Formats: sequence, C-alpha cells, structure tokens
Amino acid sequence: MAGTSRHDREMVEKAKRQLQECDDPVERLRLQCLTRGSSGIKGLGRTFKIMDDDENRSLDFKEFTKGLNDFGLFMDKKETAALFQLFDRDGNGTIDFDEFLITLRPPMSKARKDVIMQAFRKLDKTGDGVITIEDLQGVYNPKYHPKYQNGEWTEEQVFRTFLDSFDTPYDKDGKVTKDEFVNYYCGVSASIDSDVYFILMMRNAWRL
Repeated sequence: MAGTSRHDREMVEKAKRQLQECDDPVERLRLQCLTRGSSGIKGLGRTFKIMDDDENRSLDFKEFTKGLNDFGLFMDKKETAALFQLFDRDGNGTIDFDEFLITLRPPMSKARKDVIMQAFRKLDKTGDGVITIEDLQGVYNPKYHPKYQNGEWTEEQVFRTFLDSFDTPYDKDGKVTKDEFVNYYCGVSASIDSDVYFILMMRNAWRL
C-alpha cells in the first residue's frame, strides 16, 4: 500500500511534537488531525458530513463544535470560536465545510497533486469520480496479499480492505471519492519531505 505504516508513525510523532509549540488555530487543528495518521483529515470530513442534517454542505457554530468533539478534537470554547470565525469569511454564521477541508489539508506542490490525480484516474476505470471494487478488478492484484495466499480472505475481502484504507473510518461504504483519495494522500504527503520521493513512491505503488 502506498501509505506505509512507517511514514504514518513518523508523521504522528512529528505532528505531536509540533503541536506543543504551535499557536496558530488552523495549524493546531491540522496537526491534531495528523496525530490520527493519514486518515485524520479525511475522518474529520466524514464526521462533519454526518452532522450536516439538512445536507446544505455548511455548518453553524453549534454543529462545528459538536463535530470537533465527536471526532475527539477537544478545544476550549475561545479557540473553537476563533477557528470558526477564521473560516466564516463572509460573517454569515456558517462555514462551507468543503472549503474548510481544503484549507485544512497540508499544503502540497502541484507536482504532488498531479501524481495523486493520475493515480485516481487510473483506479477510477469507469470515470464516474468514485473508486469501487469493480474499478479495482484488473488494476490491483489481490493475489499477492498474504491473507489471500493462505486462503484466509477472498478476492472481495482483499479489495474491500484495500478500499477501507482510503475510506473514512466511521462510515465505510466501500466507495472512495476523489476528495477522500486526495485527503488520504494529503496525510501521507505530510509525512514525506521530498517531492521526488513522494512522486517515486506514487509511481511505484500505482505503476504510473
């Protein structure tokens, strides 16, 4: 898998260290997400999605606070209010959570974004903007998976587990959207300093 557990561990440790010295509210929230590993930012996004009852893709202050708490990110009221105001750019009392997540993603170079999108397009065989088990067949070979080799898992279980690593932890639906894929690799990218190494890793992982 393209996001290695070693990188994840290193990133979690780095984020924890940086968190102790960080005062910027947006960066603090980003680092708190990264202490959850590669899927941290993606998981926060899905938590907000669940809370958006009227599905208008925006959150008021109460929903925002509850979303942070439900995800286990506890900030004091003053810090939460400061954070909310930063994202509520037009001052109308709500924030657009798509914009919120894009701002929260660790910055990435154009070269990194390009190679992530190349991988997504390769996996999304049907071109409908979502990766499913059907898309993976013929692109990802489950036969090398140790649990498939020893008869413990079927092909379908290997595919499902593979998709779960990109899917959001609290709402695994066996489908990976472009946003979930990018959010996942934003987390991986945060653990790798070199563009060259990140691109090489992606090319090797997905045979691009």
